[in-house]
Amino acid sequence: MMMLMVRALMVLATASSFVMQPSSSGVIVRHAATLEPPPPSSRTKPPAPSSEAAELAACPLTQWGEPMGNIVEEQEKARREKPRPFTFELSPPKGLENSKDGQVEWLSKNADMVKEKMATSGAVIFRGWEVLKEPEGFRSAYEALGLSPCLDPLHAVSARPMVDKKSAVYEAVNGESRANFFIGMHNEFVGTRSPRAAMFVCFKQADVGGEFLVADGRAIFRDVETDLLKRLYEKRIRYSVMELPFFGFVDKIPVVKDAVAEVLRTVVSTAINAKVDFDVSMSWINSETLQARAPAQVPVLKHPVTGEATWFCNVHSHSALLRKRREATYGADQGTGVSQINKSDMLFGDDEPISQQDLDELDRVTNKHIKYLTMTPGDAVLLDNYSTMHGRNVFEGKRKHAVTWFE
Repeated sequence: MMMLMVRALMVLATASSFVMQPSSSGVIVRHAATLEPPPPSSRTKPPAPSSEAAELAACPLTQWGEPMGNIVEEQEKARREKPRPFTFELSPPKGLENSKDGQVEWLSKNADMVKEKMATSGAVIFRGWEVLKEPEGFRSAYEALGLSPCLDPLHAVSARPMVDKKSAVYEAVNGESRANFFIGMHNEFVGTRSPRAAMFVCFKQADVGGEFLVADGRAIFRDVETDLLKRLYEKRIRYSVMELPFFGFVDKIPVVKDAVAEVLRTVVSTAINAKVDFDVSMSWINSETLQARAPAQVPVLKHPVTGEATWFCNVHSHSALLRKRREATYGADQGTGVSQINKSDMLFGDDEPISQQDLDELDRVTNKHIKYLTMTPGDAVLLDNYSTMHGRNVFEGKRKHAVTWFE
């Protein structure tokens, strides 16, 4: 029993340290807001900010909008309407190409236009802005736009590195150990919380690859196969957000095996739920592994400003099958032990697996709409987190990108 307790404590320590750690543009394992609208929760109090980010507001709660009712009719309506242009490029005005102060002043005067373009197009791409080449100027730019930064959505469960601990500028996933990990397309959300917007900036371009990726969630909603969309919406989706390996030691205690397994499941579940603001359920998927699953949610929501239906589902980044398929092309993830814990997958809301045929369709429609953005110092992407998915291509050499999240 002593060895059992030691093993349990080791697993709990690992879970507390690594659950939903950053690995992609945010995390490999991350999500799951609740059903629409979210049910009342006793966990509505925002996480206490750390001392190094004490002035930042908590990441806001996800805005699901009104239930859609007949999802097929919603898709037919979207297909009839003229699509909005996706992305809007913005270069410094003539005469201000090299003036940081002039660029900040221009952004302040045109802040409403920039934010309107973000909401309606999905992403504003800044090209060649001198003020965006270093963290202090980047902060001046988003402050000039009147954007209010918030804590990293991962704040309650991990500590994403900061470029400047006194600011809201977080490191993107730049580690060379993750260079061959293709970050699938996703919206940024953890539990019940989602930033309204995000701004990704390039301080140093990778030697090869490393493009920032965006995809229009409205286009994915329009183009996904109708029967699959209907099944996903009606049955909901559910993320498995973590796996804890026990390496078969429960099987070595045959007399009290079932009792020990239940105790471990309960203790681990309690420890993890104390860390997050949504209810995680733990299930044994075999005699060696506990899997954490988040509550069921819908894969589509209505944009909080435009009211348009948009795909809000991270299957492309979270599906184990799609991730393994990319590993066959780019090689296995070379990250630390965190990646052994943060194994994600996606299921139907009733815990039934999603078939390979369905995943192939979701992969197809997502890949169809990915836009690869080569970014150099002075470039940034201000994106609407509700309508625009993001990701990152594999790369070689040193890469330094950063991100700030906004209310």
